[in-house]
Amino acid sequence: MFPNPTELEILKVLWQREPRTAREIHNEIEAQFQWTYSSTRKTLERMGEKKFIEIGSQGNKKTFAAILKKVPTLGMYAQNFAKNVLELKHQIPIAMFADSQLIDSSELDELEAYLDELAKSDGSKGK
Repeated sequence: MFPNPTELEILKVLWQREPRTAREIHNEIEAQFQWTYSSTRKTLERMGEKKFIEIGSQGNKKTFAAILKKVPTLGMYAQNFAKNVLELKHQIPIAMFADSQLIDSSELDELEAYLDELAKSDGSKGK
């Protein structure tokens, strides 16, 4: 199961720094989604139910941390887009991620290996 676009944005906030409180997450995404704090909290609860995030506590505040790992999640998204939207038959080139602000250079090798595995399991050939 893929996170939806809203859940992905929350995960991106958590991948930058975690754990975070609902208020910290809300402050990061409020302008983008233009929704209320209660909408952020409800989305976080649903993400916890889906096992996308872990809900903990710090004193009397709930905290949130990503369970879904960044590289596999982004790799699945990229592969799914390439296969189902662009109808590509081959693995997407890792160079596509070279200028990403989300993936640092140390994660590129991990992502390439993950995409290789996805391509093999899909029966795709080549790069």
